[in-house]
Amino acid sequence: MTDELIFFTNPMSRGRIARWMLEETGCAYRTEVLDFGPDMKSPGYLAINPMGKVPAVLHKGKIVTEAAAICAYLADAFPEAGLAPPLPERAAYYRWMFFAAGPVEAALSNKAFGFEVPADRQRAIGYGSIQNVVDVLDYAVTQSEYIAGDRFTAADVYVGSQIGWGMMFGTLEKRPAFEAYWQRISSRPAAVRAREIDDALVAAQQATAV
Repeated sequence: MTDELIFFTNPMSRGRIARWMLEETGCAYRTEVLDFGPDMKSPGYLAINPMGKVPAVLHKGKIVTEAAAICAYLADAFPEAGLAPPLPERAAYYRWMFFAAGPVEAALSNKAFGFEVPADRQRAIGYGSIQNVVDVLDYAVTQSEYIAGDRFTAADVYVGSQIGWGMMFGTLEKRPAFEAYWQRISSRPAAVRAREIDDALVAAQQATAV
């Protein structure tokens, strides 16, 4: 069994979140870039992720999918990077990472497709209303310098990515608290490296498509 870490991604996907996390850990990894469509739906890749989606990582014979799970896994797999708080201090870390993976992801995705839950049905959906989700997210990023306390963690990679993408694509309003938080974390060397790697892959794909 090999210890090699293989990263399955597409540079125009949520794989960018996992890329950032991988760069934060400083671990060695090999990238497998998959095109949307046949590549992701091939029998070989469906054996990795039956959803036919990226990102995914294969590490020491184990598969992890879903961007938030990948962030949490990598923080534990490479503890020397210091990207997870000690176990007794993980309440906010888990709380806000999975708030972003659940209510925030669902609410902003629905907004992107023009779907809004009727006011009289909000009790029936996990996130309630988009406005409430945004207000709580605003609260989350103003309680401390980073999302889980006074130091950067894997939760910032995931929550920050949701905020950065949301503001970029217009599904999340550009509140001062979001802009200040995103500015604090998006200039990290690992974040810059990850963007440069994926942007170069996008450019290569576009050049090939011409």
